Amino acid sequence: MDLEALVDFNAVASHGGFSHASRATGRPKATLSRRVRQLEDSLGVHLIERGARTLRLTDDGAALHEQTSALLDRIDDIKEALIGDVGLPHGRLRINAPVLFAQRGLGRIAARYAAAYPDVQLEITADDRFIDPLVDGYDLVLRANPKATTELAGRCFLRDELIVVADPSITRPESASEDAPVPAVILLGAPEGSPWNIARDGQTQQLHTRAAMRLSSMTMVHDAVLDGAGVAMMPRSLVQADLDAGRLFDWGNAVGRRIEVWALYPPNRHVSRKVSAFIRMLTEQFVDGSPEGFQSLSRLVG
Repeated sequence: MDLEALVDFNAVASHGGFSHASRATGRPKATLSRRVRQLEDSLGVHLIERGARTLRLTDDGAALHEQTSALLDRIDDIKEALIGDVGLPHGRLRINAPVLFAQRGLGRIAARYAAAYPDVQLEITADDRFIDPLVDGYDLVLRANPKATTELAGRCFLRDELIVVADPSITRPESASEDAPVPAVILLGAPEGSPWNIARDGQTQQLHTRAAMRLSSMTMVHDAVLDGAGVAMMPRSLVQADLDAGRLFDWGNAVGRRIEVWALYPPNRHVSRKVSAFIRMLTEQFVDGSPEGFQSLSRLVG
């Protein structure tokens, strides 16, 4: 298999067409088309459906792109390792982040990164499902509270505390035995059924809850709690403005529960300069892991 032709095919597939790939790579459109045709001839399969208004990969083309794009990035990493640390980061950098973190200013960090390292083609997606960097072709994955059993390497760059909050209209019980369980808004996949232990004013209390609804993102949980749907465990940094304005009440800290956000990558992969530079930018934004780093990322709406 011609490696240069494979690189050109993946460029066309990644950028969604010959014209976009030509602009991104600086290679003539005719050259890209010829290389892809040569690759198809050598493999004996069609990789791209001709005649479609937008680029459409065949099943064979989609499979080839999925299975080789990460391998080509790995080759780039090996090349960087052999060349050494001379020069600025370059190449494609694919990152996946949780939806909430992406919505809280990751685009601004990305803009600063792109300005500092213009030779890096940065691609960031937001997803709350588990992502395997090797299988899904990502260089870096950001995740909150990754499982202790994960084999991924990485660095914790952000820490926050979980607190229990509710709309002022919901009465906080004075004891665990008081009346019926409190309605709660719970993230999908979060453990339920056990009492929540909350600490306030030096006292620890068990709070019995019932799931009023289960939602797939913290953003939706935030909206539901603001509308009085129930209590929820939320990062303090996310709801501090609501607490200050009286839109939500702080019922206490969730005992034994904290949030740690990690930048993760495969343990057997050389950490390239482009990945190291992004992790360094995260640690500089959140000094000592403090969530106060979100303040400079937020945009106040007048």
